Amino acid sequence: MTRIAAVLVHPHMAQAAPPGVDPREFLEAVAEDTYEMVAGLDLVTPVLLTSVPGLDDLVWPGTEVITIAEGEPLRTTLARLDAEQAAVISADAPDLPPLLVGKLFRELGRAEIAVCPAENGGAVALACALPPPAWADPDLDAYDTVKELRAQAPGPRRVATTPGWHRLRTPEDVARLDPGLEGWDNTRALVRAG
Repeated sequence: MTRIAAVLVHPHMAQAAPPGVDPREFLEAVAEDTYEMVAGLDLVTPVLLTSVPGLDDLVWPGTEVITIAEGEPLRTTLARLDAEQAAVISADAPDLPPLLVGKLFRELGRAEIAVCPAENGGAVALACALPPPAWADPDLDAYDTVKELRAQAPGPRRVATTPGWHRLRTPEDVARLDPGLEGWDNTRALVRAG
């Protein structure tokens, strides 16, 4: 089975930069840390999905970088991926444990879409078979992604959830980063320096 794990980067993710930290540098650090986590996963191909120009140097050689339009629906973005299954991970979750991405793929054995909910609304990541289900119009930034998808679904068991995590949406959210977790080295160094 071919699987893609894609990191989704949008300009608004820079708004969580703490005081004294350059927003562009912060965006690059969180995106690189999230990508490094994804690139270290077994049995998946990493991809970068970005509406931010100039991020090609963050990824390993040979990694596909797909430029998307700002505001492009996630459904459209998913349709551009070439695999049997795909997970899309928001780049503003640099300390996301790799195990949670694995759980998304595992949930696809019993549901058409699996969602890792975000604390304070939205979703950290989402996985589905490709092409995505015709009934689904997912949005990681929706107020309640799971509720919206379940309302769209033709049956109650089409959308599964995994344990949730947090995203960095405001400077205050940086305090949620888990210092006990490995990874997120770029974000850690930048936050400490700021």
